[in-house]
Amino acid sequence: MLSANDLNQLTLRGISEKEIEEQLACFEKGFPFLDITAPASAGKGITVIPQEKQIDYVTAWDRYRKEKKRVFKFVPASGAASRMFMELYAFLSAGYEAPVTGYEQAFFEGIGKFAFYDRLNDVCLKNEGADIPALLATGKYKAIVANLLEEKGLNYGRYPKGMILFHAYPQRPRSAIEEHLAEGAMYTKNNCGEVFLHFTVPAEQDASFKKFVARHQRLIDEKFSVLYTISYSVQKPCTDRIAVDMENQPFRDEKGELLFRPGGHGALIENLNDLDADVVFIKNIDNVAPDSLKYSTVIFKKVIGGLLVTLQERIFAYLELIESGKYAHKQVEEMIHFLQDDLCVRNPDIKYLEDAELILYIRNKLLRPLRVCGMVRNSGEPGGGPFLAVNSDGTVSLQIVETSQIDMDDPLKRKMVEENAYFNPVDIVCALKDHKGKKYHLPDYVDRNTGFISCKSKEGKRLKALEMPGLWNGAMSDWNTVFVEVPVETFSPVKTVNDLLRPEHQ
Repeated sequence: MLSANDLNQLTLRGISEKEIEEQLACFEKGFPFLDITAPASAGKGITVIPQEKQIDYVTAWDRYRKEKKRVFKFVPASGAASRMFMELYAFLSAGYEAPVTGYEQAFFEGIGKFAFYDRLNDVCLKNEGADIPALLATGKYKAIVANLLEEKGLNYGRYPKGMILFHAYPQRPRSAIEEHLAEGAMYTKNNCGEVFLHFTVPAEQDASFKKFVARHQRLIDEKFSVLYTISYSVQKPCTDRIAVDMENQPFRDEKGELLFRPGGHGALIENLNDLDADVVFIKNIDNVAPDSLKYSTVIFKKVIGGLLVTLQERIFAYLELIESGKYAHKQVEEMIHFLQDDLCVRNPDIKYLEDAELILYIRNKLLRPLRVCGMVRNSGEPGGGPFLAVNSDGTVSLQIVETSQIDMDDPLKRKMVEENAYFNPVDIVCALKDHKGKKYHLPDYVDRNTGFISCKSKEGKRLKALEMPGLWNGAMSDWNTVFVEVPVETFSPVKTVNDLLRPEHQ
């Protein structure tokens, strides 16, 4: 039973009692595995666009962005940089003073290549009375790491990942945020020179994040001769999820109050829904490259954008045709083939549908948000992949699926995962309005039967945490989805600080 104080907590967060009941039920019953039928592959769910056609899509995108459309770049940037430095934190607390692991050795051997080296050197001089070479020579490795991570130095352990200096340039180093500003200028600028960016930021660092962007934005403005309109949002309290104890009862803290935890990046579907945009590009904060290596990224952003608006034109034309009532049998067949061949939406029962039911089916499948997702060849990175999956209505469509959503005890499903040759790099462009210019209400297209349950701890007590369907997984489950092969050069994530030593970040 929820007390009056519990109900007050819910009201303050904007969460209904019914929602809590549904969340508690999820802990009891868990989440069913997603029924996948095959990994998406080249020609079978993944489109490989020949070079001559790429030019057509680039032209289509450049034409579209010069129209009176609102194109946004949406960057989930809530992640803390602390995860980047987990191995270095472990080194700080280790019982040895000099680097032992291969990771630790690689960090110190390559330290001069990091874009933040000069600033780190300055704080070492200030705090330790010696520069980095001198500290290395005297074996004071931990002093260097402490000045990188702790408040007395650069304080990178508490920064959002977007504020970390990623790349060195002759003029000055750039952070991940600045690289996103530069990238946005290269493929979203409209005919008025405007670039719209939206960052989701950690609530506790909202103010510092905005100050950081304001301080650096002008320099990017001048370089690319653009006018940025930058907006921000935090994950909404109403998307937090209740935690439970190991008996699936609401977890209570020392004060007896309910404990809520962030709902994961799937919560950002609410933030995306709040944007007044026609088209939105989505890309993670840590997946950026220096200007010298941005060419492939920019070209393929335009390619997938051009494919998106080309598909959207056909969808709009079909919806208008259906609503006019003036369609012939041949045109109905064309729409079915479009669903099956271009959008990879298949219905095993379509042959049993009467004419009126068939038209309603086609309209229902076309009238929903559209996304085109870049996919790279799988090189062993952890994360989701592209599959053909069965929907709740019995149809089959393309989905980005995490391994945790798949029954790996099923030999057939395990084989599908192992044979999947592609990986999801979070390279997505979305169309968020219908043929009448009305925004789709994105939460209506979330698969509520997907999510994640994990074990955590609080105040020494074990608990279970619930995460919403991932933003590009269950949160976009009922969208129309198209997968396109993009070059691996467009994917350069920074999950740990040593990733910045890779050639694509030098």
